[in-house]
Order: sequence, then C-alpha cells, then structure tokens
Amino acid sequence: MTEKYDTQATDTLVTTGIIIVDHGSRRPESNEMFETFVSNFAAAKGYSIVEAAHMEIIEPSIETAMQRCVDRGATKVFICPYFFAPGRHWKKDIPAITDRAAQKIGVPYVVTAPIGLHPAMIEVIDDRLQHCLAHIAGDAPACDCCDADGCSMQNLAQN
Repeated sequence: MTEKYDTQATDTLVTTGIIIVDHGSRRPESNEMFETFVSNFAAAKGYSIVEAAHMEIIEPSIETAMQRCVDRGATKVFICPYFFAPGRHWKKDIPAITDRAAQKIGVPYVVTAPIGLHPAMIEVIDDRLQHCLAHIAGDAPACDCCDADGCSMQNLAQN
C-alpha cells in the first residue's frame, strides 16, 4: 500500500515544479514514449508544473526543464527519477547535474527516490506478462511497445 501525504496542507503545489527524468535515448520512439508518460502523469495527477527531462543525450536536459519550471512559476523543484534502481545515476549523476542547474537558476530542489521496490511495480510487471500471454493466445492486440510484426512474444509462440 502506498502512503499518501497531505501535501495540500503543508505546501502549495501551484509553485512546485516536478521534473520526471529518464536517461535519454538515441531512439526517438523511446524519448517520445517517455514524454507521453510525463504528459499522462501531469494530466492524471493535476500538478500544474510538470516537465520531462533527459539526463543526457537529448534535450530537454535537467537544466532546461528546471528553467521551464521556474518560468512557469515554480519556487522549488522535485526531480523524480524514472529509474528502477538506486544506481550511480540516482546516487551521483542526477544530484550533481541538478545541483549545478539549481545553483545557476537559483531554485531549491529535492531528488526523490527511484521507482525501486515500489509495490505498484509488482502489478505493472504482472499486467505486462498477462497481456503478452493473452496476445500469444490471440485474445489481445499487441501492447503499446510492440506491433503485430515486432512483438518478441510472437516469436516464442511460433517455436
């Protein structure tokens, strides 16, 4: 079960910027999927200032996203890593990049925990597995990551 915090009582979310940051990819489809996720998050949760950022490779960078948040009225920024494990990127790279950007822009920030062992991930993995099994059986269309010709699970079904 996820703990819920009454952020409305302690903070005004109108001036809180949220940056969801991934690694960044040379594959445009990967970056587009991530940016769609960030847009969906913003729409579903109703936060007023949400930006996507890529740690490296492609814009928007963390600094660019942070500046966009401030330009939209943020007085503080939360960096939410779209990473599964608390590895080097979470422990060193993202905090260092964020700190440089925050000093340049002049805004306080917090780097949140990565996705890690969050209980919701159990359901996400099971949902993906169940969908692929249904797809192999012909009971479901290809998922949002695959198309009918590119689904690796279809290769398993043909063997």
